[in-house]
Amino acid sequence: MRLSSLADYAIVVMSAAARAGDDMRLSATDIALQTGVPLPTAQKLLGRLAGAGLLESARGTGGGFALARPADSISLADIVEAVEGPIAMTACVEEGEARHDCALETTCRVRPHWGAVNGAIRGALAGVSLNSLSSEATPLPGVPA
Repeated sequence: MRLSSLADYAIVVMSAAARAGDDMRLSATDIALQTGVPLPTAQKLLGRLAGAGLLESARGTGGGFALARPADSISLADIVEAVEGPIAMTACVEEGEARHDCALETTCRVRPHWGAVNGAIRGALAGVSLNSLSSEATPLPGVPA
């Protein structure tokens, strides 16, 4: 399992916004320069993240993007879901009325358990705050930095 590049970049963008602090708004250009995320991608992500209520934007002089709430109240799950939609390990745990087209759906004995697996994955992502992702990394003892 791997995050998409867009979700990965969204985490990088949100970390930059968190490091900027409460008093500073960053433009899409600022974020692209600070993070190395291409400007068109940064613009797209800023729009999605603002639409999800994770960033707030202001136009004009002194405008730009800032966190909509404190970094310790934004989780990795919030960011991933803002870009990817609800976290779903398999199609049969996706919410909504999407057709799954799984040949095993009616006889699958594992299907009832995917909800628990999905909940564990989402719970793990929800347990990591943006604040912890945007702080300086502390190397583990015996692990090269």
